[in-house]
Amino acid sequence: MGDSLKRRCANAVDTEKARSEVIINPVLLEVRRIFNSSISVFSGEEFNVDASIGLNGVCDFLLCRSPEQLTVEAPAIVIVEAKKSDLKSGLGQCIAEMVAAQRFNQAREQPLTAIYGTVSSGTQWRFLRLEGQIVTIDLIDYPLPPIETILSFLVWMVKAG
Repeated sequence: MGDSLKRRCANAVDTEKARSEVIINPVLLEVRRIFNSSISVFSGEEFNVDASIGLNGVCDFLLCRSPEQLTVEAPAIVIVEAKKSDLKSGLGQCIAEMVAAQRFNQAREQPLTAIYGTVSSGTQWRFLRLEGQIVTIDLIDYPLPPIETILSFLVWMVKAG
């Protein structure tokens, strides 16, 4: 199935799950391919870091700097939150998942300077960075296509993380 047909199908179904499977997941798998499978991409993975403060639940997507695909291993570097359309509605959830990733890495003695995140509808992407306790949100929604822009941001985040 061609890329434009996949996007039309995902937009026609118009659910987070369809957009995740048909658009977002292939983009993330391409990032994994670019890194010769030296990173892991997890979809719908339980990520229970600290339930006492609400840092538990399922991540839509999580990228780790480990080739191991069986379990999430530190360091977690990029969180991807899928949304049907309104990217703003996913910002809080993505930030909470980024904080969870930060604590996950610290608990495993693999802290990173920054944790990165993105909220995506599949056709629109917004990027975030968590450094210490400061969250920076890029206010631009980047379109897909072109895929090169989105891939370049994701590859940069994996390298910087």
